[in-house]
Amino acid sequence: MATKYLLVSLPTSISPSNQHDEALTALRSSISSDHGTVLPFAIPEFKIGTLDALVQQADELAKLDAACEGVVSKVSESLRNVLEGDEEKIAQQKTVNDKPVDQYLRTFSWNRVKYRADRSIAELVDSLQKEAGSIDNDVKSKYNQYNQIKINLTALQRKQTGNLATRSLTPLVNPSLLIQDSEYLETHLIAVPKQVTKEFLKSYETVSPMVVPRSATQITSDDEYTLYAVTTFKKHSQEFNQKCRERRWTPRDYKYEQGGKEEEQKEIDRISRDERKVWGEALRLARTGWSESMMIWVHVLALRVFVETVLRYGLPLEFVCGLVKTTPKLAKKAKNALDSTYSYLGGNAFGRDKKGRVTKDNAAVSSDMQAAGHGGDDSQYTAYVYYEFEV
Repeated sequence: MATKYLLVSLPTSISPSNQHDEALTALRSSISSDHGTVLPFAIPEFKIGTLDALVQQADELAKLDAACEGVVSKVSESLRNVLEGDEEKIAQQKTVNDKPVDQYLRTFSWNRVKYRADRSIAELVDSLQKEAGSIDNDVKSKYNQYNQIKINLTALQRKQTGNLATRSLTPLVNPSLLIQDSEYLETHLIAVPKQVTKEFLKSYETVSPMVVPRSATQITSDDEYTLYAVTTFKKHSQEFNQKCRERRWTPRDYKYEQGGKEEEQKEIDRISRDERKVWGEALRLARTGWSESMMIWVHVLALRVFVETVLRYGLPLEFVCGLVKTTPKLAKKAKNALDSTYSYLGGNAFGRDKKGRVTKDNAAVSSDMQAAGHGGDDSQYTAYVYYEFEV
């Protein structure tokens, strides 16, 4: 079952003491344990630029958040395809930094080695964006390579097991039945549906000029088709094949090559080896790609919360951030509890409905909020910093 997480940032003023720990306790008390579990979520302080820069970065982070979610989803789909939809195996591969996702989120700590907090927010956004794009491209490229090899192998295997209208004829045709190296004559191999073989034997000599009489020789048959060899003069070969197609007899394009049967098997064995090798590479890359793209996404969310916190609550930075673990079904109840407790933070700038929930009926505020990185027309504005994501 999917888990839904709500990332919430509130000013420490929600507690009488204005202390971080008491504010976290207040946040915990606002959501019933039946609706979710509130965990601390540590976000470092970053270098803050101008207000205009923060507004622009909020917009960029909103787009990057959506892009990262897309990368995680696409990598997850690649993993699903490589493992052929085996949910148990897929779940085993979905770890973050070798930890279960929930454990990683519970113990989240900003990666200060990879994303130094003393760098500007613009630099961090650029770095995270490039990494997400690189993972997306690498996983997509390897999966496409695997998929192409798989398609090639399936096509070769189908040739060995399909009906006589499609399968390889190399292991079936005795070369002594074919006229080879003749200046005037040519042997055609025709797959005839079983229900019309009598009609074929009655009429094949007259479908085009210069068909050698009584040349039809049965080579083999399966449940659907009988394969015949028919000899014609070369100058009427094209016409003969065309007339056969019109009657739904299938001319097979075949040229005998010495050792062809062995070469065909070698090709299947080679592509089978390649398929196993690239499957392993695709699995490893999808597994690490999911882990890394998930880490990047969580860092983007943390940075987004920080930027929005500065824009909402101003300086000095006195805020508490919590991660609410819930389910898609219970998330709305957890959100309603937060709204009913903290909608007062919107002040008089926000309209409210009869239940006291913040509404987006103020056009100017709505415009400002969108500029600060909140979503489009379908987004629900809140009086506090709030983002949600599903894993």
